[in-house]
Amino acid sequence: MNLMLTLISHPDFPPKRIDGVGVQVSSDPEGAIRLEYRVSGAGALALPPMTTPGRADGLWKTTCFELFCTKPGLTGYYEFNFSPSFEWAAYAFEGYRAGMKNLPADDPGITISPAGGFFFLAAEPSPVELVRDAAKFSLTAVIEEKDGTKSYWALRHPPGKPDFHHPDCFALELPAPDGS
Repeated sequence: MNLMLTLISHPDFPPKRIDGVGVQVSSDPEGAIRLEYRVSGAGALALPPMTTPGRADGLWKTTCFELFCTKPGLTGYYEFNFSPSFEWAAYAFEGYRAGMKNLPADDPGITISPAGGFFFLAAEPSPVELVRDAAKFSLTAVIEEKDGTKSYWALRHPPGKPDFHHPDCFALELPAPDGS
C-alpha cells in the first residue's frame, strides 16, 4: 500500500505562512506502516529543540505529528505522537478521551529532513500488530509557526473546536492486510 493524503487545516485556526500538510502512508508485506508527513512553507515552521529519542508527554503543545487508529468493533483507540525533537508518545484509550494509559511501544525511528520549502518527518509506529490490524485511522498534525500561530490539521474535522480524538476524525478506512 502506498497512499498520499492531504490534511486540511481547522477553519477556526488557519495557518499564516504554512501552505499545506500531507502524509504519505506506506506499508510493507508484514503490515508495518511508515508515515511520512510533509509540510509546505517550512520556512515559517517552529521546531522544538532536538533531543535524544525517547518517550515524552505533551508533545502536542508545539509542532507534532500524530496517528490515531482503532480496530473493528473496538470502542477504544490508540494514539501515537511524533515530534521533530525525536521524542514520541504512544497511548491506549478505553473510549473517547477516557481511560488513557501509556501503550508499550518501541521507538518509531523518527527521521526529519528539510528540502527546499518543505519539511519532512517520517516514523514507523509500533507495536506493528496494533497498527496493522486497525481499520480506521486519523492522521493529524499540530503546526506551530515561528510567530506562535498554531494550526490544526486532519483528514476531517468535527464541528466545533479542534478535536483529533473525535470519531469523525477517523476518516481513513483500510482493508485488513490479507484483503478480507
